[in-house]
Amino acid sequence: MWGQHLALDVRACDRDKVTDAAVLRAWVTELVNRIGMRAYGAPLVEHFANHDTKVSGFSVVQLIETSNICGHFVDSNGDAYIDVFSCAPFDRDVVVAFVEATLRPEAIIVHELIRDARSVISSDASNAD
Repeated sequence: MWGQHLALDVRACDRDKVTDAAVLRAWVTELVNRIGMRAYGAPLVEHFANHDTKVSGFSVVQLIETSNICGHFVDSNGDAYIDVFSCAPFDRDVVVAFVEATLRPEAIIVHELIRDARSVISSDASNAD
């Protein structure tokens, strides 16, 4: 396996938290610690899409030595889209529990992928049925 990719679709988080840049900066810093990763530099936290109130909100990017943690947090409804990707293994249940405890969402949909470009048997798609 090259990497583990966890994508969370998170509905209706605590809007006071997901609309506050300082809270999100501290939140992603603590997430890095909880999953045993090492941050590479400070997190980038920027507000985007001000032209459309349905999607505007903060985006967070934290590089980690083994890849990255990214998220977009929607101002209008508190929804969040969070990705953790790492070539070092991490416990997905720790991430989900941390999101539940800190952001208090109504629901979380969990998507998990194992990434491995070397697992491809053949790059000749013309022989596939």
